Amino acid sequence: MSVTTITELEILYQDEDLIAVNKPHGLLVHRTRLAMDADQFAVQILRSQLMGQHVYPCHRIDRKTGGVLLFALDPEMARAIQDEFHAGKMDKRYLAIVRGWFPEEVTIDYPITNHEGKTGDAITEFTRLATTEIDIPFGRHPTSRYSLIEARPLTGRTHQIRRHCDHIFHPIIGDRPHGCNKQNKLFLEKWGMNTMLLHARQLSFTHPRTGEAVKIEAPIQSEFQRMMKVLGLELENRE
Repeated sequence: MSVTTITELEILYQDEDLIAVNKPHGLLVHRTRLAMDADQFAVQILRSQLMGQHVYPCHRIDRKTGGVLLFALDPEMARAIQDEFHAGKMDKRYLAIVRGWFPEEVTIDYPITNHEGKTGDAITEFTRLATTEIDIPFGRHPTSRYSLIEARPLTGRTHQIRRHCDHIFHPIIGDRPHGCNKQNKLFLEKWGMNTMLLHARQLSFTHPRTGEAVKIEAPIQSEFQRMMKVLGLELENRE
């Protein structure tokens, strides 16, 4: 998956210890052998943007996911933030557009096995924010239904939100391999959409040095906004 050449990242938050950006969909956090096709990485772009300042990723979000990505400006702060992630002290909120009408409120407690064969507990809280039904037949159904949801992962397993949505048969639009290939094809052919509709909307935590509450929010990016408009989905202000 490629993205337009990026020279600068949108900075959402910055202090003497931390910096957060709104990572575009399709951009890798750092170089990896698993994606040899990529030639741009958030770490290198941000370092250049900060005139050579070293930055240290505090967490990871999928290449295909957009939204809040947090970096530390020194290794000690990175370890302190990572400790908060591992202790479950980071409040993470995501938005996604999924197939079908999602349950209004549901907690998925379903273990996930990673690529190394290790299985770990995985828990995600979901809230349905909006639904839509459009006049496009799909399969045996005369119309197509979709939901806008908020996901709050309480653990940090690989592809956790994506796999939990698929587990209850409401896959995220644009997801591969955990999504619906027929839906992904529909969105590509009908609307030219080839983005996974998953957005890291908000990250809240206690600053390790100051003890102050920090809340970082990322505006929804253009392709996600376009598909919300196409589908007639609206996002109300929520705390």
